[in-house]
Amino acid sequence: MYRVIVLYEQEPDAEAYAEHAELCRGVPNAVFRHGKVTGAPMGEPAHAYYAEFEFADEDAFRTGTQSDEFMASGKDAYERGFPRPSVEFLELS
Repeated sequence: MYRVIVLYEQEPDAEAYAEHAELCRGVPNAVFRHGKVTGAPMGEPAHAYYAEFEFADEDAFRTGTQSDEFMASGKDAYERGFPRPSVEFLELS
């Protein structure tokens, strides 16, 4: 299983992010989730909001992350002025 994790230091505008999430749900082969970060084991969390795309396998990951829809989701986030996120790709075992 593969994931793309998106971490925001500040929470984006809720209404604008709901519209953005609809676009993200169009990425092929992906399950899209997002939500507030609610805490950390010690102290304040480093991030306020997260999103993720989950892919069943490497082929699905490659197809999804190379798709026009995935690229459009990044462009949409930028154009909406969301806080610049940290983006990581993960392979789960």
